Order: sequence, then structure tokens, then C-alpha cells
Amino acid sequence: MEAAILSATEQQYRNDPEAARSTPAVKAHLADGRAELSAGSHTWHADLPPAIGGTGSAPSPTAYLLGALAGCAVALIRDTLAPQLGVRVDDISATARCITDARGLLGMDGVTPDLSGIEVEISIVSPDPQDRIDRIHAAWLERCPIYLALLKPNAVNVRLSATIPA
Repeated sequence: MEAAILSATEQQYRNDPEAARSTPAVKAHLADGRAELSAGSHTWHADLPPAIGGTGSAPSPTAYLLGALAGCAVALIRDTLAPQLGVRVDDISATARCITDARGLLGMDGVTPDLSGIEVEISIVSPDPQDRIDRIHAAWLERCPIYLALLKPNAVNVRLSATIPA
């Protein structure tokens, strides 16, 4: 994105803070034995590995979580932070990983389904000096919503409704 566009957007949001607020939502339903997810005009699938009951026909929800973290690194840095901070980015990549134990998903005693050791490795190719890259890193740590949600999670309100056929 161009720095001028970002500057104009920032000014618009200063003048009208409500214009900056949104309520993204992703819907999921069962389709062909896996989760079909949709957000606006985008549709994708999630599944679990066969060893824990899925078909393995789509990435797992854990892969999507890690993908959101890595994707936010690449997109936010390239599209927003680099233009705002005047840093040239010739290439950028990110790899997110974690440790998980499928025994926790199966409810086995003494094992939690929690993800641990979450990390993201970001690689930037830029002709600019390291101190400018460090500014991007600091800004990303302060502004990436996915990183921040993992770092200091919000409470999640879970509502369940059931329909029991007669």
C-alpha cells in the first residue's frame, strides 16, 4: 500500500473513529465431513488428521491459527508498517510453529490440548539499515492483532444451542 493512502486513511479515522471499527466474523458448518468456513466472499475448509477423527482433507484449525500469525507478519509489515515507516521491503517471509500433543484432544489423562512453544520467525530482505528494520519489528510487536491476541488473550464467550429432533 502506498504511504499516501495510509496517511489519508489515518486522517479519515482521526476524523471519524467509528469508520475504523469493524466486527469480522467467520462462520463454520459441517460440509462433506469437514468444517467449511466462510467470511464474506471467501470460503475455505478445516479438518483434523485421521488419527484424531478427521479426514486430513484440509489444514487443521491449529494450522490456520499459525497461518494467521505468519500471515499477519508478512501482510502487516509489507502493506502497512514498511510504507508508514519508510522502509523498503524487497521480500518477506514468516514461519509460525508450535508444540501440540494429540493425546490432549483425545481426552487422555494427564495431557492438555493446549498449544505451547508458539513462535514466529520473520525474515525481511531490505536494503535499509538494521535500525530501521528494528523499528518495524517493534511496531509489529505493538500492533499485530493476532500476536497480541495470543500474547494477552481476551475472554471468549461461548454459547451453545442444541436442536434435538423429535
